[in-house]
Amino acid sequence: MDTFCSVIKFENLQELKRLCHWGPIMALGVIAICSTMAMIDSVLWYWPLHTTGGSVNFIMLINWTVMILYNYFNAMFIGPGFVPLGWKPENSQDSMYLQYCKVCQAYKAPPSHHCIKCNRCVMKMDRHCPWINNCCGYQNHALFTLFLLLAPLGCIHAAFIFVMTMYTQLYNRLSFVWNMVKIDMSASWRDPLPIIPFGLAAFAATLNKTSIESWIEEKAKDRIQYYQLDEVFVSPYDMGSRWKNFKQVFTWSGLTIEQLKQKADKRIRSVRYRVIEDYSGACCPLNKGIKAFFTSPCTEEPRIRLQKGEFILATRELRYWLYGDKILFKKIFLFSYDSVSQIRGWFPRNCVEKCPCDTETDQAPEGEKKNR
Repeated sequence: MDTFCSVIKFENLQELKRLCHWGPIMALGVIAICSTMAMIDSVLWYWPLHTTGGSVNFIMLINWTVMILYNYFNAMFIGPGFVPLGWKPENSQDSMYLQYCKVCQAYKAPPSHHCIKCNRCVMKMDRHCPWINNCCGYQNHALFTLFLLLAPLGCIHAAFIFVMTMYTQLYNRLSFVWNMVKIDMSASWRDPLPIIPFGLAAFAATLNKTSIESWIEEKAKDRIQYYQLDEVFVSPYDMGSRWKNFKQVFTWSGLTIEQLKQKADKRIRSVRYRVIEDYSGACCPLNKGIKAFFTSPCTEEPRIRLQKGEFILATRELRYWLYGDKILFKKIFLFSYDSVSQIRGWFPRNCVEKCPCDTETDQAPEGEKKNR
């Protein structure tokens, strides 16, 4: 048992619930099917007990499967590492440069971000990956990248075994002569699709940027261009060379000031809407029009339930859908209220209408926009 715990680490048995999700079920199903078929084909093509080459080939095949599953389960169960609840910087003056998370009741240590699915602030968050049903961050980023490297390499080995098995079976059973069966072994070079996931992850590692940090950089450039500011955004995590950046991903070593600026700009650009029609929170609502049904956002981000008369602060938009925060009013004193935004998600555009005050703001002169 101690050996098992040293190989696959998880805090408690509750972590096993991560397997009960369509992502891990599909990923493990594909791994199991590919591995089983590759082993069967390997036995048919190159019997492992007859020659040294057959034994080496079969051991390598088992090795791919073990290493893929090892990195996959570790990336899932070890997790990304979360910011402790209620965390504060040692120096209280540093808190003015950090974002505060109302859900975790803690400051976001750079470069951490709050994950809606995990409901925690994740250290060095890259993304929430449905295939491992967990976030990819500080503790499991290297493991996830290794999984993306080993999976296509194992697939290439399995594809080679499959091709050779088909070749030998056709030759032996149907008495095909060698010159009648032509196998193009250059297909793996012409079709680089299996290597694309690792290639993208490796390229991101050489930049020392997570997906969220790349998105923040794009928004920073958009903010500078929109307000015509005399600024140049430079990533604070760039080590100066791609090799140093790559090594930084596999070890632990801001963007926080830029994020604070973007949060302020987000509040300025957000638009207030009033709900005019109830919405149940369904992923693909049939009663909101055929266009809203077929253009539902293809994302795991939640949908929010709406009731007539509520107010929404929209921050993102598609043609038939909006994303925003539901404005909840929290009573502080007897006759005073404070608006607190806690619930966010997607909702159909035809369920809301823009508030008159925001309509007037949108028609402000261009000069006022630049000086906001």
